[in-house]
Amino acid sequence: MNEKMKLCMEQENRFQFCSFSQNDAKDLGDMLYQTSLSHSGPVAIEITLNHLVIYRFFPDGTNRNNELWLRAKANTVEMLGISSFHFAGQLEDSGETQEEKRMPRDTYAACGGGFPIRLKEGAVIGSICVSGLPDWEDHQVIIETLEAYFKKKGWV
Repeated sequence: MNEKMKLCMEQENRFQFCSFSQNDAKDLGDMLYQTSLSHSGPVAIEITLNHLVIYRFFPDGTNRNNELWLRAKANTVEMLGISSFHFAGQLEDSGETQEEKRMPRDTYAACGGGFPIRLKEGAVIGSICVSGLPDWEDHQVIIETLEAYFKKKGWV
């Protein structure tokens, strides 16, 4: 198991939600936007719950390409129940391609920027996705925001 997979597994175990509502999605989405402002460019944001888009924001400088990336990252999280960065680590570890996994690049993303909304009971109920930065930085925007969000909720 490579370091990327180990890191993602630790983060996915650490950031499991006690609860998550549509109002929580708005709060988290707003926090993602604030976090993104300290990074190198504009970031499109999407949060889904049970396959319904609850929060979506495309700041100036983002475009349709970001929307396509958001969809591919959400598809990956929904299909596998892990972050899209974790999926990239799995591919690196196995030497397989997305096509060999039957997850075509036009539908799924093996890069940072998609993260599962997993309840403590284990169920994945949605996804947090961002697009606009290099993939590691997209992943970091989510992780930095989750650290602040969980601290605010008193879950850490």
